[in-house]
Amino acid sequence: MAYKLTRRELLKSSAKALATGVVGSMIPQTLSAGPDQPNIVFILSDDHRWDHMGVAGHPWIRTPNLDRLAGEGVLFNNAFCTTSLCSPSRASIITGQYAHNHGVINNLSFWDNKNTTFLELLKKGGYQTGFIGKWHMPGPLPELRGLDRFITFTARTGQGVYHDCPLIIDGEEVERKGTYISEDLTDYAIDFMQQQKDSPFCLYLSHKAAHGPFITPPDVKEELYSDESIDHLPKWAHRFAGMVNGEIYGGWLFNVENKYKRYCRLITSIDQQVGRVLDELDRLGIADNTIVIYTTDNGMLVGDNGHFDKRWAYDQSTRLPFIVRYPRGLRNPGRRSDEMVLNIDIAPTLLDMAGLDIPEGMDGVSFKSVLQDQTRTLRTSFAYEFFQDFPPFTVPEIDAVRTREYLYIEYNRSRLSPELFDIREDLDRFENLINTPQGQAILPELKRLMEHYRRQKNHG
Repeated sequence: MAYKLTRRELLKSSAKALATGVVGSMIPQTLSAGPDQPNIVFILSDDHRWDHMGVAGHPWIRTPNLDRLAGEGVLFNNAFCTTSLCSPSRASIITGQYAHNHGVINNLSFWDNKNTTFLELLKKGGYQTGFIGKWHMPGPLPELRGLDRFITFTARTGQGVYHDCPLIIDGEEVERKGTYISEDLTDYAIDFMQQQKDSPFCLYLSHKAAHGPFITPPDVKEELYSDESIDHLPKWAHRFAGMVNGEIYGGWLFNVENKYKRYCRLITSIDQQVGRVLDELDRLGIADNTIVIYTTDNGMLVGDNGHFDKRWAYDQSTRLPFIVRYPRGLRNPGRRSDEMVLNIDIAPTLLDMAGLDIPEGMDGVSFKSVLQDQTRTLRTSFAYEFFQDFPPFTVPEIDAVRTREYLYIEYNRSRLSPELFDIREDLDRFENLINTPQGQAILPELKRLMEHYRRQKNHG
């Protein structure tokens, strides 16, 4: 009986042949897609705080489609980014690497076209691939290998604008008068799914919302949430804030209550776009064999510990909404997982679920076992890194270690003292335990972990 190589074995044999110089015509540069490979729809929002969903327990925000997605999938309670800033986090998602490895260390760092993305690897594995939406890294647009469709924007240094945002469609800039950016991007995403429904595809849909300025679409009324209480926010942040702790808060100047409710309305508008994608997957009859992941680039501080915006190592800044649905390949849907997952885990997981090898250069790990409801601990800690930032943001360089129980933070080249928090007690208390008996007892182990991660950071 003839022996047929599996896709994984074929990839390994190809790599071996390349390494030894024995490359024959029988080894294809791009593999044919297998019939069992899932479609992938990855939806990325911007600045969506993890607890701002109905399913996450927010007192009044309406997110029925994200709630539905969680009810049909797995909601991860402990998902984090490794750098809480737009460009570094987005580069970490698409490469599966920490910022110190992919090189995009802040919002002014250029993307290195030598970086390998999971889209490129999926294309080599037989997928049709599309990136639609916010790229947001400085410099010229990237040379993303392996893309069949690339739609993005460069307005406002890549931030885009909510209304009339020109799109660059496969290299050509096109005016989009009369459009709202989230709806426009979703229109193109739906068109891509319709065109590729008969072959395995990966769609990367990256939204501008809910980033400031908080401008909602016409169908989300200004009156939405106007009568709701914001007593769940830090008390002093309820009305007006300009400068606190030496920081000027981008997007949060003046009336904080008004800004906050606009922010929540934007999250509801993104939920509507998620619903459009889910409805189209149902209409096309491909939902069962499609992995849908919803997450964001980083969280959002709304007065927590005296801070707005992001960048800091606190959970409110680093923790992510993170939902995965895959009807055909997920066991016990509707559950929550306490496993600690990171933005750098997305790339290796998608490759693993597509039956492709995970490159050694990826720092993340696959959480496929969690989706299959297997008993396996992915990690018990992770490192957070934040590099030199620039005015008007006065956030120092940060190294931090987050375990299941504690958060330990060191500020580099700064007068700020180290901080240690017991995460189990109360995320909102911000009681620094560094000089308490409890803190002194756990500090040596946390410092040991910090040095372990720093060695990795400095030596690869």
